[in-house]
Amino acid sequence: MFKQLILLLMLSLPLALNATLKPHSDAITAKRLLSDHDKFAKQYQTFSPTPQDVALMQKLAGKEVLVLLGTWCHDSAREVPRFIKLLDESKVKLSKITFVTVGYDKRDEVGIALAHDLQYTPTFVVKHNGVEVNRVVEKPSGTLAQGLTLGL
Repeated sequence: MFKQLILLLMLSLPLALNATLKPHSDAITAKRLLSDHDKFAKQYQTFSPTPQDVALMQKLAGKEVLVLLGTWCHDSAREVPRFIKLLDESKVKLSKITFVTVGYDKRDEVGIALAHDLQYTPTFVVKHNGVEVNRVVEKPSGTLAQGLTLGL
């Protein structure tokens, strides 16, 4: 019985160690996000934006976009690669683009998520001259391009 208990503990140890690991939480580039995370890369490859959505992205010209996401989050794995594809195809010139990954607690190492009151992932924050002008949380009601450019 004692040997079985020891064996069970030994087999459970890797599970216990992995349970304490946190997902990546820090700034990340679009390139690294797509290269390091298969779900994101697959969504990027399969997504085909409409010409209308590609054109809508021009409304973001000169704006700053902050993307708060979880590499563990299925909504992030769907929406963030679509955003990257829209940027690539539209060739819109943003003043700044920042991708910040958060842990399960929806926090990052430097407090960007907390400063932007992150509740759900992904959250896209559009700013003009440093002031938030739009926010898309989790999933837009229409297309992502429509959500990002609403009211602009």
